Amino acid sequence: MPSFWHYFLLPSMWQGLFTGLKIAAVAFAAGLVLGLALAVARDAALGVVRLMSAGYVWLFRGTPILLQLVFLFNFLPAVGIGLPPLQTAMLGFALNEAGYCTEIFRGSLRSVSRTQTTAAASLGMGRWLTLSRIVLPQALKAAIPALGNEAISLVKLTSIASAISVTELTFRSQQIVATNFEVVPVYGVAAVMYLLVITAMTAAQSALERRFGAPADRPSARARLFAFRSRTRLPRAGRSAVPVAGVDRSGRDNAFLSIRNVSKRFGDREVLRDVSLDARRGEVLVLTGRSGSGKSTLLHLVNHLQAVDGGEILVDGRHVGYVERGGQLVEVADLARARAEARIGMVFQHFDLFENLSVLDNVAFAPHHVHGLSEEAARERARQLLVRVGLGEHLGSFPATLSGGQRQRVAIARALAVDPVVMLFDEPTSALDPELVDEVLDTVRGLAASGMTMLVVTHHVEFAREIADRVVVLADGRIVAQGRPDEVLGGPAGARG
Repeated sequence: MPSFWHYFLLPSMWQGLFTGLKIAAVAFAAGLVLGLALAVARDAALGVVRLMSAGYVWLFRGTPILLQLVFLFNFLPAVGIGLPPLQTAMLGFALNEAGYCTEIFRGSLRSVSRTQTTAAASLGMGRWLTLSRIVLPQALKAAIPALGNEAISLVKLTSIASAISVTELTFRSQQIVATNFEVVPVYGVAAVMYLLVITAMTAAQSALERRFGAPADRPSARARLFAFRSRTRLPRAGRSAVPVAGVDRSGRDNAFLSIRNVSKRFGDREVLRDVSLDARRGEVLVLTGRSGSGKSTLLHLVNHLQAVDGGEILVDGRHVGYVERGGQLVEVADLARARAEARIGMVFQHFDLFENLSVLDNVAFAPHHVHGLSEEAARERARQLLVRVGLGEHLGSFPATLSGGQRQRVAIARALAVDPVVMLFDEPTSALDPELVDEVLDTVRGLAASGMTMLVVTHHVEFAREIADRVVVLADGRIVAQGRPDEVLGGPAGARG
């Protein structure tokens, strides 16, 4: 035991430990930054960028770290770069660590629901604003356990640095044992030192998980595909040109929302076929029909969350995200700005609130970050809207703590916060329990009574009768009937019929 305490208090042992910790800290920080960049590159639009990122991961995960260190130690001086062993170790471990962090980040990025990016796009948020403020915070939360484990492994792996003459803890222990042959106490002290460090790191990881994880007042992680590279990718600027030479434009100038000869395909499946529909300012149109008839797709086309394949859509006399050139509609360079300027509010079937933001911040985010309203003014407007929908007592709550009806009312307030000229509702009650439907319908009724132009997708017949000026029925991508609620749905007309 006296030998143990002698070596435990030996300054050279602690110096070796701190050397290893310095290597680990620098390498982990650099690996995080480079790994995050490479993870984003794995989902880039350019194939060569994705290939380069995948090649980096293949190289540094596929070869032993010992070989990488020895190679750098001998290669760098050969090309005129004279780094001391300590800095060489930091560089080698950083390059290696980036390969592993890339895969951790890639998995956590893809664990964020793609609907988060769709909801952000509907508010006019650009790709990088969405990535930095919505996707990354949620992805980092999901990555904390894996990153913590990676950091712990890295601290222990720094013992390999002794191969290039870095005097970290293991190398110090070997030097001492070589002089006095006291193997058990010396290596026992080294093991205890590592255990102390790892224990502290484990406690720090647990604290981070409690802070950013998913307790009762924090959102839970979801395992869904990340939208930046998926089969339902949002349209990119300049990707397509839509011919409009044959579009019937008669009477469109009298309509506030004009949908003319619109078609849309997904692969070989034609979802919408030559759909034409006009709405006056303040009119409430209800779209109904069987699942798969194209109702939700039509809403996404109105806000240019998906690109049309034929025809045109105008809101208040303007195309959303297109300019007309030579008989064709060409997507503008900045789709996010075009969506923001169109001021179209959209409420989704499954709420799609930003899980990492509080209720208040969900509503205030777009007015502040997209439309340039001051933070104070944006938050005040958000407070007013949340009080209006009956959620004034939940400003600091997170979406995961709310009922379905409350979450959908937050989504309505978020859409209203951008001062929309049109509101789009995609099955606003279908994901709710029956007892929660009325609280959402009351909010939509109030909007209808206020004169808001609305396009509402719903299967709720009685609700459609009550709020609709017109009911439009779609089947197999075509409009098969439209008219007053009493004409299309039967029974007495509603309050607005």
